[in-house]
Amino acid sequence: MHYLVSVVDDSAGLATPDEMTAINAFNDRLKARGHWVFAGGLAAPGTATVIDHRGAEAIVTDGPFVETKEHLAGLWVIEAADLDVALELAAEGSKACNRKLEVRPFLGVASG
Repeated sequence: MHYLVSVVDDSAGLATPDEMTAINAFNDRLKARGHWVFAGGLAAPGTATVIDHRGAEAIVTDGPFVETKEHLAGLWVIEAADLDVALELAAEGSKACNRKLEVRPFLGVASG
């Protein structure tokens, strides 16, 4: 099963060099153990653009969708046999990036 592991941060700062070293090592472990699907960091929240086309015309707004203290700073998409494995991996990832993580399963996505 695939899981989205979201990195939650309360600052717009980038990972420190030590954090990047730990994140890269964690990524290598994910790959070696067959859990790697995709990962990436995101630019600062101020670079976000929101598009809402639920009405007749698309409305484009600069900035994040909501004003909040915390924001999505990056993500991993991992493959894990079940939620327990995903949570164990997320605990390792949280330690590596020194940030909180949220874990959510994808709907209807079978493991490849």
